[in-house]
Amino acid sequence: MLKQQSHIVAPIPDELRTRALYTVDELRQRGKADKEAIDKLFALIVDLTDNGLDFFFLEPLRRLNAGSMLMGMAKMGISSMFKGSKMVVYKVLKKLDDRSLAAILDFIEEIIHEPEAPSQ
Repeated sequence: MLKQQSHIVAPIPDELRTRALYTVDELRQRGKADKEAIDKLFALIVDLTDNGLDFFFLEPLRRLNAGSMLMGMAKMGISSMFKGSKMVVYKVLKKLDDRSLAAILDFIEEIIHEPEAPSQ
């Protein structure tokens, strides 16, 4: 569905992509929104979010050769927001039922893509 809309892209390490797809597959096969599934999903969402925040907020500053003071302020602000977001996400995930878990897994699968082959 996202491919039919304009969208933004954030690169992720191959290890994170592999782990995301493996986690989605594992949790989908289990099919239960139990504590173990919630904890694994939460850890994955935290890592994906952390990676995205770095790319969208800190990478532009790195490309502009921002000074250490500006980078420090940006990191502190992002860290505060991230901590608050993690609390909200965990509270939401704790209330998931099996159907909602499947919907979130579908979403994660939809946003993870392999790198495109270089054009020749």
